[in-house]
Amino acid sequence: MPLIPRLKKRPQFLAAAASGHKHVAKGMIVQARRRREDEPGYDPSRGFALGFTASKKVGNAVARNRAKRRLRALAHEALRDLPAAPIDLVLIARKQTLERDYQDLTADFQHALKRLLRLCAAVPPGDDGRSGEPQA
Repeated sequence: MPLIPRLKKRPQFLAAAASGHKHVAKGMIVQARRRREDEPGYDPSRGFALGFTASKKVGNAVARNRAKRRLRALAHEALRDLPAAPIDLVLIARKQTLERDYQDLTADFQHALKRLLRLCAAVPPGDDGRSGEPQA
């Protein structure tokens, strides 16, 4: 199974947050952004790109890393069979990410993914989904 590209730079995370496409579940928060065709390095065949984050609200460094590992595992499992789409996904761990059953976490992510893919598909390429605001 090929690895899904990762979001690593702060501006990539900020762009996903600014898109306004977000789903909040008990176990995680998922933000999505459809990449624009006019972006440098745009490649529609690249498919999904994933970013993971956990704040100190989740716990100490060990807890944050464990939460991100759980999110990474379920995201790779859920996305491996989906067709490529030029969408960036940011998964944000919550305190419940550590306590929630893995099947429930997977269900949370599947529900968020279904909703966010529908939202991102409705946004025309090159548009960030907000009307009336200038493109950056």
